[in-house]
Amino acid sequence: MAADMDVRQRFFPHTQDELKEIASDILRHAKELGGTDAATEISEGDGLSVSVRRGEVETIEHNRDKMVGVTVFIGKKRGNASTSDFSRAALKDTVAAAYNIARFTAEDSAAGLAEAELLEMAPQDLDLYHPWDINAEEAADLARRAEDAAFAVDKRIQNSEGASVSAQHSQFVLATSRGFMGGYPFSRHYVACAPIAGSGRDMQRDDWYTSKRNAAD
Repeated sequence: MAADMDVRQRFFPHTQDELKEIASDILRHAKELGGTDAATEISEGDGLSVSVRRGEVETIEHNRDKMVGVTVFIGKKRGNASTSDFSRAALKDTVAAAYNIARFTAEDSAAGLAEAELLEMAPQDLDLYHPWDINAEEAADLARRAEDAAFAVDKRIQNSEGASVSAQHSQFVLATSRGFMGGYPFSRHYVACAPIAGSGRDMQRDDWYTSKRNAAD
């Protein structure tokens, strides 16, 4: 269990509880400014993608993303703002920006949040998060195996547009002033290959991929 938590924390700078605390601060500040309702979504992501072609590494990409989106309502008027800065000052500025946009926006009779009785307060755990602690070298080796498997199918497969391996991890928290606060981590991993078959001047390209929540699958 401790090892699983260490892996999770390597991909996510914040815990779910920390994201919920940030969300609570955002909703409280929106109320203090005069918003009648507010909602926020906070997300973080980490990913590694590696591609090879004919056995040679072509690209290694590592992404780490984070975002806070804020919606503030003043009656039926709505304002939206976002930031990638999680500092307290930046979050207050983002809430203020959403509030000020709402002040000068025309009313929308359809604008608003779902009533509390319509919200699912105890969502089922769908088992969507399975971290894959793979490094660039291991990902490149797996991509080579995929490409080699394609070449082994038929001697007419003599070229390739490459093979790639990707490990993606994300989490989010959604909170509203109507009493909803929830979120979860999720993963999406894939292996892909695009071989080229040829005979004389005729060539045909196709691709194959598999995408799973759990890399072990």
